[in-house]
Amino acid sequence: MMREKSILIVDDAAFMRMMLKRAILGSGEYRITEAENGEKAMELFREQKPDLVLLDISMPGMSGISVLKEIKKADPASHVVMCSAVGQEMIIREAIEAGAMDFIVKPFKPEQIAQVLAHVFS
Repeated sequence: MMREKSILIVDDAAFMRMMLKRAILGSGEYRITEAENGEKAMELFREQKPDLVLLDISMPGMSGISVLKEIKKADPASHVVMCSAVGQEMIIREAIEAGAMDFIVKPFKPEQIAQVLAHVFS
């Protein structure tokens, strides 16, 4: 039997975390953990080694790019997908160069989350 995939959602907006969680749970069985900032995200990443991290780019304190670089340092094989608002193309490019697998532009549709999950877990 396959074990449940684990996903860490990192976003400073509780509403966004809820939206992502709803979209993820709508497309399969996943164990979801949430962090509202980069520091908490790193702590949970080290503890849990999630199969996927959905990471907001713009957060107070530690930025999404910094968290991405830290995660990649801790585990180069980790799967990280960035979430960004429209108009952050330069940051998205930087994220991809730093090792992000993919990105989701907010506001997103649930189908986009399903596609990303299919891409990551295929």
